[in-house]
Amino acid sequence: MNTSIVGRHLDLTEPIKDYINSSVEIFKKYNLDIISVNSIISQDEKHGKKAFTFEFTLNVAHLDTIVVKQKDKDLYAAVDIAVDRVSKVLRRHHDKITGHKATKLTEVESQVIEDQIAIELEKFEDEIAPVRLTSYKPIDIEEALQDLKGSDAQFKVFYDKDDNMRVLYKTKEEGKFGLY
Repeated sequence: MNTSIVGRHLDLTEPIKDYINSSVEIFKKYNLDIISVNSIISQDEKHGKKAFTFEFTLNVAHLDTIVVKQKDKDLYAAVDIAVDRVSKVLRRHHDKITGHKATKLTEVESQVIEDQIAIELEKFEDEIAPVRLTSYKPIDIEEALQDLKGSDAQFKVFYDKDDNMRVLYKTKEEGKFGLY
């Protein structure tokens, strides 16, 4: 992680640099690929009152650039508030990434589930025959009906043009069909 501290209209002292560098270290706890952190401190004097503007610019891999500006009479307070705001963004991104990873099954877990399904099917192998969908491409109901009429199958599972999963099946009455 590259860090830079720039002072505009202000002399940067070692305690200020150390405080900002220690504040930047907090961002490491989120385990994100932070490419660079730029800190800009400027001092404004309007109407006889001094105010500090502190700005963080973070470049994070797989995320847009994060820019946080904070203005305060006290420089250290501005830094603290800016750090809190950046931490909130980083925490949300970290939680989003880890939350999505948690829902994905590992290869071993997927194999265990497939094995359990196979064991369940073995119990009913005389009654249940596993069938895979031949196409996930949406088709018209009329086309599905023609396919079912032309085959020996009892039913056809397909997606219609509205992307709904449908089941077309032969009824007990000759020449009649049902549709779910």
